[in-house]
Amino acid sequence: MKNILNRKSIRRYTNRPVEDELIKQLLRAAMAAPSAVNEQSWEFVVVKDKKILNSITEIHPYAQMLKEASMAIIVCGDENKEVFKGFWVEDCSAAAENILIAAESLGLGAVWVGVYPIEERVKALQNILLLPENIKPLCIVPVGYPGEEKQPVNRYDEEKIHINKW
Repeated sequence: MKNILNRKSIRRYTNRPVEDELIKQLLRAAMAAPSAVNEQSWEFVVVKDKKILNSITEIHPYAQMLKEASMAIIVCGDENKEVFKGFWVEDCSAAAENILIAAESLGLGAVWVGVYPIEERVKALQNILLLPENIKPLCIVPVGYPGEEKQPVNRYDEEKIHINKW
């Protein structure tokens, strides 16, 4: 609960690189996510190359933090692995959230940057990363050591809770 409730969107990073072992832990966390009929339609592109990170900022107006991030994980879905059409989005969303929570637990900063379903961003990212047509990028998760201090936000709202019926 502590890591879930303390998770925050970090958009500024130090220049310290994220160690490979920590990246592996983030990916292990991602792949521990639940998946519809266990199809595990996710694929992950780890980007450390600054030229590629910077090129993504040119096609995505809300990804400017990639200029500072040590690396990013692009969470993708493989439409060819789908048992039930469209569930790759849910599977990959769960995997992305696990990355964000794991980053918090490891002392890293991360933020969710949406790509799908905005088709021009999907296509542009497919081109930059040389993704096959069946691989759809859901989101970009920039990761690094936090270069800013933020307090977690309490989003709990009793008015959003309905018991038994609306």
